[in-house]
Amino acid sequence: MRPIVLGVLSAFFFAFTFIINRSMELEGGSWIWSASLRYFFMVPFLLLIVYGRKNLKPLLVEMRKNPRAWLMWSFVGFGLFYAPICFSAAYAPGWLIASTWQITIISGSLLAPLFFESVMTQKGPIQVKGRIPLKGMAMSSIILLGIILMQIEQAGSLTPIEVLLGVVPVIIASFAYPLGNRKMMDLCGGRLDVFQRVLGMTLASLPLWFVLSIYGLFTVGPPSIGQSVQSGIIAITSGVIATILFFQATDLVRGNMQKLGNVEATQSMEVLFALIGELILLKAAFPSALSWTGMILVMAGMVLHSYVSHKGEILEGKKVSA
Repeated sequence: MRPIVLGVLSAFFFAFTFIINRSMELEGGSWIWSASLRYFFMVPFLLLIVYGRKNLKPLLVEMRKNPRAWLMWSFVGFGLFYAPICFSAAYAPGWLIASTWQITIISGSLLAPLFFESVMTQKGPIQVKGRIPLKGMAMSSIILLGIILMQIEQAGSLTPIEVLLGVVPVIIASFAYPLGNRKMMDLCGGRLDVFQRVLGMTLASLPLWFVLSIYGLFTVGPPSIGQSVQSGIIAITSGVIATILFFQATDLVRGNMQKLGNVEATQSMEVLFALIGELILLKAAFPSALSWTGMILVMAGMVLHSYVSHKGEILEGKKVSA
């Protein structure tokens, strides 16, 4: 139950990304700075946390062992995740980005065959290739159906270019985030805590943000004070708090693809939190009855997803003990 609670809390703080990114876009801010500034601002906060816990040296030692893997999977997990998210904000409203992002629920499950998971047998734990959790996927489909219903009325007003540039980058991000996260969990092998891992990935992704920010200086100029402040808020809420909560939740179920899918399904709550935030802060239109039906399906899908996952664990335990 604890991983699920942490996952829902992370979804709450992740929702700030979609709300504030949309606010910055409406104020004329560039997606380049929205992406880069978040990770620049994350570094000092994470350094203070890790250094205060006396865990900075072990992290640096671990990163020196395999710098290429750290650079590659941090680029995937953070770079190919957040840059497309910010890019899409320039072409699509926040509600569409938040709802499309929920494809990560299915993306994470589809990645299962790329990893090994620990299975308990009478002879002890063994590593087997992950399988796509079909029952969990069915529950995820209910969540996605609810999301589609929530946005179906507004989606009809989008142009083809808005769909292409506003949706496709988010789909790419939905695969990159769980892939980078899981690869880094495998690479660390439990030797680093969640604070160290988030800081390490942030540091390893900095080359991308430096290159992107230099490009931004020559194309759109420096960021405004307002965009810098809002990016700082995202860095704390989504970059530090939400990422640490989510990584902590996935660490608790590391090695179990079914439980990982269950935790990743909690991110569907971002749509509800983002919608509430837009209603309060951006004065968005109140949802229709169809949209409320979609929200109910999202919550029902999450409950069923958790139930199926928990039931599967019980059945597996009975088989082992038999």
